[in-house]
Amino acid sequence: MIFSVEINNRAYQIDLENPLDISIPLNFNGSQPNAYDVEKATVKPCEAGSLIGDTRRGGSCNFEEYKFIPHCNGTHTECVGHITHERISVHDSLKNSLVPAMLRSVEPVTASESQDTYSVELTEKDKLITKGCLEKALEQVDENWLEGLIIRTLPNDESKKTRRYMENLPPFFSTEAMNFIRAKNVKHLLVDVPSIDRTFDAGKLSNHRIFWNVEAGESEPTKATLIYNTITEMIFVPNFVEDGAYLLNLQIAAFSSDASPSRPRLFKVFSS
Repeated sequence: MIFSVEINNRAYQIDLENPLDISIPLNFNGSQPNAYDVEKATVKPCEAGSLIGDTRRGGSCNFEEYKFIPHCNGTHTECVGHITHERISVHDSLKNSLVPAMLRSVEPVTASESQDTYSVELTEKDKLITKGCLEKALEQVDENWLEGLIIRTLPNDESKKTRRYMENLPPFFSTEAMNFIRAKNVKHLLVDVPSIDRTFDAGKLSNHRIFWNVEAGESEPTKATLIYNTITEMIFVPNFVEDGAYLLNLQIAAFSSDASPSRPRLFKVFSS
């Protein structure tokens, strides 16, 4: 099915029959990605008296209890409620069904190779997604397609689907890079790392605060807070998916929570 759409007064066609899924399916009975060495996501049959939610054990149907941490066990989308006292829900924050988005691949650099900074002192082992990386990747990009920005870090391989990130700490954005993203008016940021911030950052979450326009050290939203911005972490973009413009369909569970498991899908875009 080919769908016609107008974006910023230009006509495009979208291929709806062949979406590109860039989520990591959460396998409750197998290997999973993991951030911060939290408990693995698990599943067990519900039991209530003689009722058993497992057909293999004599139950009439399968109904199960799932235990997981959205922020650490797989692809998830979060809102500003992640850092505020007020329990703002991603269900209320995500308003767009389809978002013009740009996919770009970037290669992080070691902190010693860059003049970029961060809210805590950097070490020689830190890997940064710098402002320079983004400037190069987004050079000559039509900013009308930057409502969503999808970052694929290089090198890129299937191990991201099951990686334990405490064994080899992931790259993160420099302060300058995050200010650059804010200046581009990106509303939906998608990344293939567990956090846009450093794994251990003294609890500052400075990049999250920049993106949502929350003052450093503050946990209260203001009128200037960008409550409709979202961050999606722990995606996986296969190598066959080309850098370029897409229409993003960001699917989340109907959870009244700061974060939800999510399934971002990309639709190829063609000029009419």
